[in-house]
Amino acid sequence: MVKLTKGQRVLISGILVTISFILKNTIGYQTVTSLTMIAAAAVAGYPILKNAISSLRYRILGIDALVSIAVIGAMFIGEYWEAAAVTFLFMLGEYLESKTIEKTRSSIKALLDLAPDTARVLRNGVETEVSPEEVIKGDTVIIRPGEKISVDGTVLEGTAYVNQAAITGESIPVTRNAEDGVFSGTIIESGYLIVRADRVGEDTTFARILQMVEEAQDKKAETQKLIEGFSKYYTPFIIMLSILLFLFTRDLVLSLTLLVIACPGALVISTPVSIVAGIGNGAKHGVLVKGGEIMEKLGKIKILAFDKTGTLTIGKPAVNKIKAYGMKEEELIKIAAIAEAYSEHPLGRAIIKKAEEYSGFAAEVPEKADMIAGQGLKAVINGKTILIGNRKLFAENGIEIGEKEGYIKAEEEQGQTAVIVGDPEGIIGVISIADTVREDADKLISNLKHLGIKKIVMLTGDNERTAKAISERLGIDEYYGGLLPGGKVKILKELQEKYGLAAMVGDGINDAPALASADLGIAIGGAGTDVAMETADVVLMSDEIRKLSHAIGLSRATVKNMKQNIYFALFVAGTLLAGVLLKTVNLSFGMLVHEMSVLLVVINAVRLLAYGDRGKSKMLLLKERAASEL
Repeated sequence: MVKLTKGQRVLISGILVTISFILKNTIGYQTVTSLTMIAAAAVAGYPILKNAISSLRYRILGIDALVSIAVIGAMFIGEYWEAAAVTFLFMLGEYLESKTIEKTRSSIKALLDLAPDTARVLRNGVETEVSPEEVIKGDTVIIRPGEKISVDGTVLEGTAYVNQAAITGESIPVTRNAEDGVFSGTIIESGYLIVRADRVGEDTTFARILQMVEEAQDKKAETQKLIEGFSKYYTPFIIMLSILLFLFTRDLVLSLTLLVIACPGALVISTPVSIVAGIGNGAKHGVLVKGGEIMEKLGKIKILAFDKTGTLTIGKPAVNKIKAYGMKEEELIKIAAIAEAYSEHPLGRAIIKKAEEYSGFAAEVPEKADMIAGQGLKAVINGKTILIGNRKLFAENGIEIGEKEGYIKAEEEQGQTAVIVGDPEGIIGVISIADTVREDADKLISNLKHLGIKKIVMLTGDNERTAKAISERLGIDEYYGGLLPGGKVKILKELQEKYGLAAMVGDGINDAPALASADLGIAIGGAGTDVAMETADVVLMSDEIRKLSHAIGLSRATVKNMKQNIYFALFVAGTLLAGVLLKTVNLSFGMLVHEMSVLLVVINAVRLLAYGDRGKSKMLLLKERAASEL
């Protein structure tokens, strides 16, 4: 027997139905007309009956069983046209539905298309082209312009602009140099890289993202579970109702019509297609949502708790202000940088980095440098002693801070670390250093408040003074400083009891306990971070924290879309049911409306794939394109 595809069945049965319709309206119900109708019903109805029998083996009464019963009944009473029309419309609806649903999985298809086909490795001094599965951890991989990176690894040599959209959702390529990390599935737009393979095959970030997106689209939302539970009891109820209707009316056609068009096809599919489309949109924008239940819950959160370091801030200290006494600021920072030349302290590195911004700065070293634990350092530059550190360092060396204490306290009140610079004669300057707040943090907090988040708090292990300064700057409602990981968990529980559904937002490194204990854990910059990928419910793959507002907005749009689909499906089912009972809807017309309602539900869900794209202006797109070409 020749095996026909769904598309071929639709085409053949469509041709036979068309011929049947023409014959019915020209020569009437002759033998050839009836045989053509029966052939159309057989071609389209075979897979429907087959699915119905398979489902019954598992004690499942689905729409296939209802249609099969109705079609067999129609054939039995000689309603061949109804049987042909119903089976054709059902097959056509399934075919169009499957084609439309393919669009909702476009994110996975796009990811699959980005999977590298080959890898070029250097073995025994010879370049060899192999499949990505054959790359071994520790291999040296060479990637040229336009090629896809096949491993997670560390750059050994080269410079390149890398398009990381598949992993992080960032539309602008990033620069990658020696010692930087790269991800599988990303593309070199210009330049070249020689990379050491750190993760290969199924262990790469790309492979894990693909797997998680696929798993997430199979995880059901609470609403979907309720709808499926409803359908489980609804289908047998409709069968019993049809039997009772026949017993009371003796109208077999009416009973069969009720049996078919009262099926909750649009209702059953209303929730999963919205969830799949929503998760697909998130994947496209670098937001990994781990399942329908998470997608549904994300839009309902009442309180958001943020970690500070690495989340609201970059996590790297930087010089924010220079105050010089008796010299230029440029001169002060250069002196401090030379003194810090041997220092590995983060504050010292920040001072050196700032000095490098000034022209004429030479990476000199002091003649002598002594690190003093808990105080700072003492260095000799051109025969002159320079002290850099805190108050204790200057008190130990008998140098008074004097009236400059007021300025230092004011800086500390603003959350800055005041590094005092002086010589044996007194204070020559103060360098203010602090962790840098992310550029998009202000906008994010503002967006979250517009989205109606009831409470925004910050939980940090940093001191109260710094926590207060950051909170006031960003407009955060409450802050808690000096917290250990266990302290964050305790505060979270208190907030959950007071306000309801709470989400914790962290960088996924030292926030694992808090992320796990919150109703929802959201990790920032999770690309390549094991803890973030495994612990958090939602992972923002890049460091663009503003994507959190996109994730929450997407969740709410998805839930709204689900409700639209459910209400529409219930309305259509109710209207058709009333039409059948009033004898104003026949079997073929009812089936047409039923299948169209299923298709409209799917098309409505597909709209979610475009969520967030409309907000990009042409000017922004032009700017991004220009930046990528530089």
